[in-house]
Amino acid sequence: MEKFEPDIKSESSEGRSDRFLARHLSKFTEINKKYAKPHIRMTPMVRIALLGLRIYLIVLVLVLVYKFYTLIRV
Repeated sequence: MEKFEPDIKSESSEGRSDRFLARHLSKFTEINKKYAKPHIRMTPMVRIALLGLRIYLIVLVLVLVYKFYTLIRV
C-alpha cells in the first residue's frame, strides 16, 4: 500500500479565502453602495411598521438570549 504524501504546493483554505475576498471585494463594495439608501418612498405608516418590527425582533432576540442564559446557569 502506498503512503499518501500531500502536495507541498497546495494552498491552505485560508489562502484561498483571502484571495477570494480580495478578488470580490470591489463587487461587495459596489453592491453595498448601490443598496445603501432605499430607492422607494415610504409613507410614515410604513416607517412606523418597520420600526415596530425591528423592536419586536430585538425583544425576541433578548428573550432568546435570556432563556439560553438561564438554562446554562442552572
